[in-house]
Amino acid sequence: MKDFNYYAPTEVVFGEQSEEQVARLVKKYGGTKVLVHYGGKSAVKSGLLDKICTLLREGGVEYVTLGGVVPNPRLSLVGPV
Repeated sequence: MKDFNYYAPTEVVFGEQSEEQVARLVKKYGGTKVLVHYGGKSAVKSGLLDKICTLLREGGVEYVTLGGVVPNPRLSLVGPV
């Protein structure tokens, strides 16, 4: 194996209405477009998916949604490479 360094800082935000910070946090780290990857129906039924997408759009952050999170996903979930 070749030598390498892997650096993956993570910021996790908890609390009521913490989703309101989504666009600001994306921009804080220089992001301009995000993948909103969610599981199934609960994100849609609860309204959270729509809220996140609205907050990103209003915050000027482009996004793409991809439903169907599963454990140990196959590459075929995202299509041909």
